[in-house]
Amino acid sequence: MNIGIIIYSQTGNTREAAGQLQEKLAAKGHRADIEEIEIKGKVPAQPGQFELSSSPDPGKYDALVFGSPVQAFNLHPVMKAYLDQLPPLEDRAVACFITKRLPIVWTGGTQAIGKMKTACHSKGAVVKGAEIIFWSGRESREKAVEAVENLAALF
Repeated sequence: MNIGIIIYSQTGNTREAAGQLQEKLAAKGHRADIEEIEIKGKVPAQPGQFELSSSPDPGKYDALVFGSPVQAFNLHPVMKAYLDQLPPLEDRAVACFITKRLPIVWTGGTQAIGKMKTACHSKGAVVKGAEIIFWSGRESREKAVEAVENLAALF
């Protein structure tokens, strides 16, 4: 299967998780490409103060994984803008992941995942699963490995 891992990464944590996922998917015999959403404007991006300068084409993939950090206890505005402008995904299998520092889901992780899933459903995608990946402490790193394995198992 040809899988697109489409991410926005501000600090590198989302990119790191995407790289680990790419390795797991390749080990299962899939082709997995990482594509990054890029912006013009001030970082950290604020709603209405950036424009997408690179919008990866989801149409060339059999399945998709979207990854984004949390910002201000919510889905990052760059990922929200990207998902909002997507064409219909026509029953394509999709998974989502969020990266965040605070190891508490109610500090934006659950809400961000919910918004990603809703956006994907509204485009006709079939959301197979989602994970929240925390990036603080040794225990969180171990759980991050488990989250990546869970995502890879969806395909």
